[in-house]
Amino acid sequence: MNMPLYVSPEQVMKDRADYARKGIARGRAATAATYADGVLLCAENPSNTLRKVSEIYDSIGFIGVGKYNEFDQLRIAGVRHADLKGYSYSREDVDARWLANQYAQILGQYFTHEMKPLEVELLVAEMSPEGGDDRLFHLLYDGTVMDTTSYVVIGGEAEAIGVRLDENWSVGLQLREAVQVAVGALAGTDRELAPDDLEVAVLARDGERRAFRRIEGDDLGGLLG
Repeated sequence: MNMPLYVSPEQVMKDRADYARKGIARGRAATAATYADGVLLCAENPSNTLRKVSEIYDSIGFIGVGKYNEFDQLRIAGVRHADLKGYSYSREDVDARWLANQYAQILGQYFTHEMKPLEVELLVAEMSPEGGDDRLFHLLYDGTVMDTTSYVVIGGEAEAIGVRLDENWSVGLQLREAVQVAVGALAGTDRELAPDDLEVAVLARDGERRAFRRIEGDDLGGLLG
């Protein structure tokens, strides 16, 4: 009788993590950053049909990088969960912290129990109506959650982009400045990103119930200068 091949749990987890990281690194990066009047969501995305940046609920936005069909399924699940909770209880009960925990459970379940982990990295952002309490939740492929109130970079070359963003980001930037800082960090010093290469949206503190607004075409070109 042949003995089954033994692989230690540590090696299995390492192999799954390496597999997920390689899949995510092949995709283009995205970033979210707080600014004076809300939260900026910015991704390098030359596609006119596939969206990385989306609305989840009234003041909650979503960015996904990695394998498109996997993070889009998570986006749809998030919309459904938020709608159901808001309808069953109250719209005020739907927040980004709760949604990030839901995503963390799904990602962790796939990472530890399924044959293949999800090749995705997610960002859930929430705008505070009064300001000063905007939240960004960064979710890794294994269900790890990190939160901040400044900026987050996800996807390929995230470390290098984060260094460039850190050099120029500051509290209280206006929208034009925030867009230019985010796009400059994504592009780096050796190339330039045009409006058609980008997907940009904001969660804006403008008094409307639904805070999500896309910035496209001439409006984006004007902000880029």
